Amino acid sequence: MNETETVDLLISPRWVIPVEPAGVTLTDHSVAVRGGRIVAVCPTEVAERRFSAHERVALPEHVLIPGLVNLHTHAAMTLFRGIADDLPLMRWLQEAIWPAEAKHVAASFVRDGTLLAAVEMLRGGITCANEMYFFPSAAAEAFAEIGMRAMIGMTTIDFPTNYAADADDYLRKGLEARDRWIGNPLLKFAFAPHAPYTVSDATLERIVQLAHELAAPVHMHIHETSEEINNSVATYGCRPLARLEKLGLLDTDLIAVHAVHLDIHEIDTLAAHNCSVAHCPTSNMKLASGIAPVKRMADRGLRVGLGTDGAASNNRLDLFQEMRHAALLAKVGSGDASAFDAHAALRAATLSGAEALRMDQEIGSITAGKAADLVAVSLAPTECSPCFDPASHLVYVAGREYVSHVWINGQARMWENAVLWDDNKELLPRVRVWQTFLKESALSR
Repeated sequence: MNETETVDLLISPRWVIPVEPAGVTLTDHSVAVRGGRIVAVCPTEVAERRFSAHERVALPEHVLIPGLVNLHTHAAMTLFRGIADDLPLMRWLQEAIWPAEAKHVAASFVRDGTLLAAVEMLRGGITCANEMYFFPSAAAEAFAEIGMRAMIGMTTIDFPTNYAADADDYLRKGLEARDRWIGNPLLKFAFAPHAPYTVSDATLERIVQLAHELAAPVHMHIHETSEEINNSVATYGCRPLARLEKLGLLDTDLIAVHAVHLDIHEIDTLAAHNCSVAHCPTSNMKLASGIAPVKRMADRGLRVGLGTDGAASNNRLDLFQEMRHAALLAKVGSGDASAFDAHAALRAATLSGAEALRMDQEIGSITAGKAADLVAVSLAPTECSPCFDPASHLVYVAGREYVSHVWINGQARMWENAVLWDDNKELLPRVRVWQTFLKESALSR
């Protein structure tokens, strides 16, 4: 008799969509996990003979997918959810968000807002977030407490806030946070200059130098609105992307957030520099920024991941919604019903995001050797029947409320629809206090 291999966990769903190889759906396969790593993906009948598992999880009506990667968010801004709806971007920033931030944003605000966001993201199957906000150490503390993977942005702008006095101060404090948390295996750090209209050439050149020295990604809003582009032409004599290219920013594998207004030359330029786009379709619609040319990006070889943006401009941290909106907008925007199909949308929400973050050797697909960041989605509800194609159902039928189990590094973070965090019940009273402060401030304006 052959000896069995001992593993920590054996998950046996009805379907597995590994993302790698592309377009594949496996039926009656199991995923074996040991030491937080995926050991094997194989037929369930083979797995039952091959492995002796400390824990077996049978999911007979579920599809197992890689953990979702939120390629752009402002987690702490979840505390601003619904505070200023139905405004265009610059009015939203100047009349509502920036004044509210000036009054309230502090380390405690960021920690509580990030905890609230992390719980929401876990409940929707998001296991990794690319974060951009102030007080990065407080955000890191929150993600570490929840046990969620994150790329923490070292946000930089050229004007003072409650967090920092000037660009040098932002960079110094961001690097201090990086040094403090560098030993945490779930946390990494990226440079996050806010946008071309808030960061000077000198600051951007410094960030390029540091990004190369530290081998850190760069994450920046770019070409979000036509107004941004027109103002850049008036101020600098060129479009924002051309300015960034001259400064060397595209040589950092830039994650270009929004990138709604790109021409063919700009798409080709980003692709040639191995940059990525963090496509935020819901936020782009809500702020009336436009429809990003996603089909054209994909056709020209430009990597596209998906982000939620912040809950203040979405108002959900929901990558199921983003997959659906991305697929539908790609079709209506291009006039091609085959554009950005279900498997492409799922890849954008998983592996493409991991590639953009330089984490694709670790996460993004259900592949032997990678970290066991896994999500189980129940397709048992009546409204999910019949199911001819589970990948199609994930994008066009199911919602985040069907996520039942989440594992990060092989550790359960959500079990049978409940987030496994001891202080979950203590968070909402603090959120209500912040809501009271914010409401009083809004009334006093």
